[in-house]
Amino acid sequence: MAEIEETPDRHGAFPRLSQEQIERLSAHGDRRPAEAGEVLFRAGDTDYDFFVVLDGKVATESDDGVIAVHGPGRFLGELSLLTGQAAFFTAIVREPGEVLVVPVARLRALVGADPALGDVILRAYLLRREMLIGLGAGFKIVGSRFSPATRRLREFAARNRLPHRWIDLENDSDAEALLQSLGIGPDETPVVVWGGDRVLRNPSTEDLARVVGLKPPSMPTQDVWDLIIAGAGPSGLAAAVYGASEGLTTVVLDAIAIGGQAGTTMRIENYLGFPAGISGTELAARASIQAEKFGARLTVPADAASLSLDHGNHIVGLSDGNSLVGRAVVIATGAHYRRLPVPDLERFESVSVFYEATLMEALVCAGDPVAVVGGGNSAGQAALFLARHAARVRLLIRGGDLRKDMSRYLADRIETSDAIDVLLHTEVRELAGGDRDGRLEALVVEDNSTGERRTLEAKALFVFIGAEPCTPWLGDEIAMDSKGFVLTGAEAGAQSILQTSRPGVVAVGDVRSGSIKRVASAVGEGAMAVRLVHDHLGTVRA
Repeated sequence: MAEIEETPDRHGAFPRLSQEQIERLSAHGDRRPAEAGEVLFRAGDTDYDFFVVLDGKVATESDDGVIAVHGPGRFLGELSLLTGQAAFFTAIVREPGEVLVVPVARLRALVGADPALGDVILRAYLLRREMLIGLGAGFKIVGSRFSPATRRLREFAARNRLPHRWIDLENDSDAEALLQSLGIGPDETPVVVWGGDRVLRNPSTEDLARVVGLKPPSMPTQDVWDLIIAGAGPSGLAAAVYGASEGLTTVVLDAIAIGGQAGTTMRIENYLGFPAGISGTELAARASIQAEKFGARLTVPADAASLSLDHGNHIVGLSDGNSLVGRAVVIATGAHYRRLPVPDLERFESVSVFYEATLMEALVCAGDPVAVVGGGNSAGQAALFLARHAARVRLLIRGGDLRKDMSRYLADRIETSDAIDVLLHTEVRELAGGDRDGRLEALVVEDNSTGERRTLEAKALFVFIGAEPCTPWLGDEIAMDSKGFVLTGAEAGAQSILQTSRPGVVAVGDVRSGSIKRVASAVGEGAMAVRLVHDHLGTVRA
């Protein structure tokens, strides 16, 4: 039998552990023989262990073939092992030998106690997750690019960095054959295919989350939480890390994904400590693992729908009818970009209008001309990222100065990019397209200094024109400004800058009136919030 070739290391994705590191791990696990053909874990498993190959070779495989082959000193798994998600590939012994088996609970404790070893494993797992996403491993989403339901599933998978492959009914020749083999008609799409034999017909976001292990079968059980955090952006995650690390029973809720708006940013280059920049998704992944290491419970999707007070405790009602009781609440639900005030927007919004620019959106409009509306950092980052995929990017700014609301490093890059046209004093007046499916073809724009109008070809429109707070769920329970942002500090009749009008409830990040819209300030506010929570709990106990 020919020897199976081991996959070379890819920038740290497949590191080989030293003998000393293996010995440290051995104290927490067991060595055992591994027979050829043995399956160590399968795609879809949510309860499996951490394996180190001591002798022999193990292949990790998806439905589409071999992902990697691991020899002695290599360890298996990827990010899902630490986050509790389902495995996105199968591990099969290809050459007999020996493996070290470490229970995942012990691995998580060891990662926290041994920073050097933990960093090797975490870095490899983050790189492997990126690799799986690039390969299209994991589950399959089969549906039309013009279907709002397909877009909903793809956005959820992309925002949560779930490895998957999208099979487009319009352009993929394999789509119809796959549906026929599963006995599914086009009218039953979109469908999610998991593990080759499990099929979900137009599943809800919650159904998909449960299948991949992102959401537990039931809400976390606790009579009264010390701290409920609504929103899992940078500020909410920071509050979770500091709250849980200081002994508070902590639960984090988010309606869409870990990372919030920052999670849709492909590169954050002005965040302290990351001179080469860091993607919003990687920052969110690291923060969520850190929070869970200290005991915080992260639940996605879980949409906060109401806030009320009962006998001194705060009740956070959820959109699915459940509710959580907490001694303190951190409001970190952030803000979303405003919709363009143009006629007929709804007809195009579910297919061709986007409010974030991730790889998913970039692949949809690859090779097409697109337009980005906005003059802030988010619009600039989106334009630079899309320029690597689209045929042409037009950045539409209603003001006359690119640098007025955008960081200089972004403006410099945009001005030197051959793929981006900056149109100042420009506003969108009309959207034009076909009569079906919401496909955008062009924009009618106006020069607001001259009144001149012209038509620009654009297959997709990306909108970043200012924020609206995600606060409707608060009702009249908390004081807000005229725009709906949460008032804090003196404006709310409170002593602390983050304290709202209700004792025990603080607001952090973009949702707070007067906040600085930067990741670093959001993280700082999340950390500060925990100090206020401790003060409140001390007062209540006294």
